Amino acid sequence: MAVYIAESLPEAPTAAPTAPRTYAWIVFALTFGLLLSDYMSRQVLNAVFPVLKAEWALTDTQLGSLSSIVALLVGLLTFPLSVVADRWGRVRSVTLMAALWSLATLGCAIAANYNQMFAARFFVGVGEAAYGSVGIALILSIFPAHLRATLSSAFMAGGPVGSVIGMAFGGVIAAQFGWRWAFGAMAAFGLALVVLYALIVRERRLRAPDGTMPVAQAARPGLRTIFSGLFSSVSVIAAYVGSGLQLFIMAAMLAWLPSFLNRYYALPTDKAGVGAAIFILVGAVGMVVCGIVTDRLSRPAPERKWTIAITYSLTSAALLLVAFRMPPGTAQLVLIGAGMAMVAGTTGPAGAMVANLTHPSIHATAFATLTLANNLLGLAPGPFVTGLLADRIELMGAMQLVPLAALGAVAAFAVGKRHYADDLKRIRTLQR
Repeated sequence: MAVYIAESLPEAPTAAPTAPRTYAWIVFALTFGLLLSDYMSRQVLNAVFPVLKAEWALTDTQLGSLSSIVALLVGLLTFPLSVVADRWGRVRSVTLMAALWSLATLGCAIAANYNQMFAARFFVGVGEAAYGSVGIALILSIFPAHLRATLSSAFMAGGPVGSVIGMAFGGVIAAQFGWRWAFGAMAAFGLALVVLYALIVRERRLRAPDGTMPVAQAARPGLRTIFSGLFSSVSVIAAYVGSGLQLFIMAAMLAWLPSFLNRYYALPTDKAGVGAAIFILVGAVGMVVCGIVTDRLSRPAPERKWTIAITYSLTSAALLLVAFRMPPGTAQLVLIGAGMAMVAGTTGPAGAMVANLTHPSIHATAFATLTLANNLLGLAPGPFVTGLLADRIELMGAMQLVPLAALGAVAAFAVGKRHYADDLKRIRTLQR
């Protein structure tokens, strides 16, 4: 088993892609497009928080629950559904999942009350549960290994970019035509992409030039092998935990920035959505830039990824802590933007370390485990806990506490860095 894991540990020289390069980028574009749809469907809700609060007389806790239920379902179901996808076929799984979340988003458009909206959001979560992990595993299987941090951060940047589109266009559509049309537009976009994906992406076309299947598709590991590989070292567990805790902050920002701008800057729904979208876009660009920087700085010394992740966490926390303790104004907005540029910078380093510390044949399940940690530790509790705090100490007070979650992320990454060399030495010793 130690040999099995060690095969993927070194950040080896670039390997040839396992699919024709042009087709690989087409697959990336379509898979990225569906990730946009995923987050557009998930985050359009945040743009209409003020409208739903007024129309249905909802509390901030109820609003937070409508956002958190999706992340909670993603956290609970991502692992089992990713195991199924690794064995049943990633392309078929992606197509089915995207169709489900798009139809569920259409259900949100016709919801008549809080309970019906909650049920529709439940099924949005079921559909989106394993998409992130299966999608990134599919992408990594057809690109060189030395691009892992860049590809991981670029792909996962689809989350905040989709959130930007969902909140910005959702807010504008809601202001012009009503909040139901905002959900309907997101559903239509998702269903159109599902059709394109089903027509263009084929499992059989993800073959190497010599006709062989990529490792991730050719190998069908047993459950015992999968579980052993997922938790093979302290370092990989630290990567899971650190990533999840850091994304608590990002999740809170995604959910509550439109309401923050609405309440403290007196912006109407459409302008608040667009304003929040700009901040999330800054976060998306920051994710990609941070991933590229991570790959460049850590190429001669892979262990630097831990130090870089710690730096991103501490810097973003410091900026946001200062920002939310300032009075509303230009200076506050500038510092929020600076913090957002780095708050999800740990996505690339964490994704790269998970890929390096697990075998390609279980990458979908490994990223499912990472997604599980991201959702249960960050994306699910972030909006709900912030809403819970806001009902008691106002939204500004809640936002002042949110960045403290980065301290937990820093501790986890520090543990990973401390054990990384020993984990490598232990595995290499067993390999002899």
